[in-house]
Amino acid sequence: MIRSGPLAATAVAAALVLSACGGGTAESGAAPTPAAPAAEAGGPLDLSGACPAKVVLQQDWQPEAEHGSMYSLVGPDYTIDSDAKSVSGSLVAQGVDTGVDVEVRPGGSNVGFQPVPALMYLDDAIVLGAVTTDAAITGAAEQPTVAVASTMTVSPQILMWDPESHPGMTTIREVAATGVPVVTSGDILHALLASQGIMRPEQADTSYEGTPARFVSDPTILQQGFATAEPYLYQNEIAEWGRPVGFEPLANYGFSVYPEALAVRADKLEQLRPCLQKLVPIMQQSQIDYLEDPASTNRLIVELVEAYQTGWAYSAGVADFSAKAQVEQGFVKNDPASGVFGQLDPARMQQIVSTFGPILQSQGTITTVPDPSSLYTNEFIDPSIKMEGP
Repeated sequence: MIRSGPLAATAVAAALVLSACGGGTAESGAAPTPAAPAAEAGGPLDLSGACPAKVVLQQDWQPEAEHGSMYSLVGPDYTIDSDAKSVSGSLVAQGVDTGVDVEVRPGGSNVGFQPVPALMYLDDAIVLGAVTTDAAITGAAEQPTVAVASTMTVSPQILMWDPESHPGMTTIREVAATGVPVVTSGDILHALLASQGIMRPEQADTSYEGTPARFVSDPTILQQGFATAEPYLYQNEIAEWGRPVGFEPLANYGFSVYPEALAVRADKLEQLRPCLQKLVPIMQQSQIDYLEDPASTNRLIVELVEAYQTGWAYSAGVADFSAKAQVEQGFVKNDPASGVFGQLDPARMQQIVSTFGPILQSQGTITTVPDPSSLYTNEFIDPSIKMEGP
């Protein structure tokens, strides 16, 4: 699902640095940032020869901490193209220069809100795109993609409510039973909840535009958001609200999609196989490394938001909150079925397609429900890569 920006109505982050700036460039009089040492030639972290000289990564929304696995690979020699809205630099993994460059591109307004599979088929340079499973199902007929790793295990998508308007209520089911509008940016969540009798069709409202205005003016509603952002924003950065919100993850109600899974174009899988054999384990580890020490990557993310000036605002505070929430609330964890980080569960993929395929078909979005096995592969996953327990 395409994310709506929860900060659109808040103050946009302050003035940007120079256009096409080099974030890794030292300030006057300061020592330059040292280059990362080169990876061992031919070793698992040496991508030269196996991958394109520039590994292009495409995200589905503006820069944010949920995308840390991509942005953490951007080396200290990075440059920002504020016109094209991209950041490029040496691809640095586990402290070494892999011998290739990386470019990370955001989604959202600067790409006309196009889904990532469409972008991947428009631009052959994109190696990996962040493709949530419902988007993969939607694009399977004409823009098929194959997920090769999951960097976020459980969707942080939520419905939120005002505890003062719904005293004592702690679940979506309880609040929805009062008959209030369920405000989202699309209708797939409504279909999912209505199929379980949690809401009535007349409660569906698809007018959410990513601003807090509706929620602030009518706090009786249920509204979509992300557990990794809105609870912090509404309490700390939306002055018109300034207090906690109640929320529950939609994953508790069958919203089982893999959010922003890393995917390749289906017709490029064979060509990219040598690259993916090395790159996918790097992506698995990069998410773990990012969440263990997110500070420098979060600074880059905030810098990019300021430089791109798209109307999206993102503070250091929400970035820090998100990185913690991803782990503490269990959105990023080892695959429960295998215990391996980043592995996609065949039974879950079958369940996702069985749930969302018919919904998308009934809405006229797709004509044929794809075979789940065509949407993913665990071929490139390193089973030794696991998050450590608490």
